[in-house]
Order: sequence, then structure tokens, then C-alpha cells
Amino acid sequence: MWGIIGCFVIFYCYCMFRIIRGISTRSPVRFNRQRREVALIYRGDPPVIVPWEEVIACVSASKIVTQYAVMPSFALMIGLRNAESGDVYWVTIPSGTLSHAVGEWEAIRQYMEEGPEALPTPVLSDEQFQEGTVAYFHFCRRGYRSRHWWPRYVWGFLVIQFCSGWTIPCHIAQWINRRPKALFPTSVLDWSKPLPSAQHAHPSEALLKESAEVRKAYTKGQTMLDYYKIKFTEQPPEAVVAAE
Repeated sequence: MWGIIGCFVIFYCYCMFRIIRGISTRSPVRFNRQRREVALIYRGDPPVIVPWEEVIACVSASKIVTQYAVMPSFALMIGLRNAESGDVYWVTIPSGTLSHAVGEWEAIRQYMEEGPEALPTPVLSDEQFQEGTVAYFHFCRRGYRSRHWWPRYVWGFLVIQFCSGWTIPCHIAQWINRRPKALFPTSVLDWSKPLPSAQHAHPSEALLKESAEVRKAYTKGQTMLDYYKIKFTEQPPEAVVAAE
């Protein structure tokens, strides 16, 4: 019995170590507005630098089927093509809804095209509203307590959360987020240095023309999906509960 438990603990710790190591050794994607380029770094490989206007962006839609429900799943996928090998490296950002996935890309696009001043100021910056923090845990606990009778609060929240580690997962998540991340290589640091205004790259005429047409469509009440005539053949439901 103890041997089985020990094997389970060792396997769990090994999986956690691999996840933490993967997060700590992976450099983030870097967007350079002045050069209008994007850099992707894989450990052990030379940096892949792609012109901004050659970046591929798409949204994948799928369904997660369980014995209880069928739920939609979306993800923003950013493709960076290596000009030397022709390989495309994909960066996937999971999203809860289609609008959220499109909004993620729109925030990146606005930053690259218009600058950080074009982005809205975050409204909820308090840890209390950041999922995964200890403050958020207690915020949810107080909310659950205010909405339910105390027996349900005890058995429906306290007991379940105690068995799942209480706030230990939150502390682990915050520790992982505070860990030092992998450093950028010297070539990328040099590439990231500010350029004189005269050397700033400018958008192509084709992009300027396309952007003007998109803004014109927005003034007519169209959305990005309407303009590009993107329609789902079968709209994923918000949540479909399986019949018993």
C-alpha cells in the first residue's frame, strides 16, 4: 500500500518538476515595434526572427466532451515561419471564448501598430481578482459563504478545499510565477535595443490599405469576422449538459 502511494507521489513530483522546469527555461515571445519583427527563442536553437507582417494568426475551435457536458474550447494560435528551414513554430494561447481569443490578438496588433498607449488600462489589477492567488481564493470563499447556508458552506467548500490542499496550490503557483525565467541570448538583447527614429521600420502600403478598409467596415457596424466572411458551420454551444 505504502509502495503504491510512494510511486504516486514520485510520479506527481516528477511531472511537477518537468512543468516548472519547462516554464522557467522557456523565453517569452518578444515583439519589437521599432523593427516590426517578432523573435521566438527555443533553448539550444538560434533565435527565429520573423517580420511582423508575415506572422500567422488564427483561432482554433474545438469541443471538450466529458460524461457530464460538452463545452466549447478556443485557442489563439500564432505561427512564426523560419525563413531558412520553412518550418512554422506555433505559439498557442488557450481562451475561454471566441471573442476572448480574437481580443488577445487584437491587443497584440494594437500594440505593434499603434503603441502601448492604444491599449486600455487594466481595470482589475488587485490580486483579489487574479485567479490563482491566495487573495482570490479567500475572495471566493467569502462569496460562497455569503450565498449559502453554513452546512453547505462547510461541506461544499471547506471540506473540498481542505482535501485539495487549501491555499497550497495558490502558493505553489505564485512561487512558480516569481521564479527567474530564461534569459534572452545576446543577439536578441542587441536586437531589442532602441533604434533612432530615422531607422524605425514602417508598415507596407498593402497593410495600410487593408487597415483602412477594415476600419471603414467597423464604422458600418461590421466585426472582424464579418469583414473576413468567417462563419462557423456549427456554432459551439456555451454548455450542453449530457442527458442522464
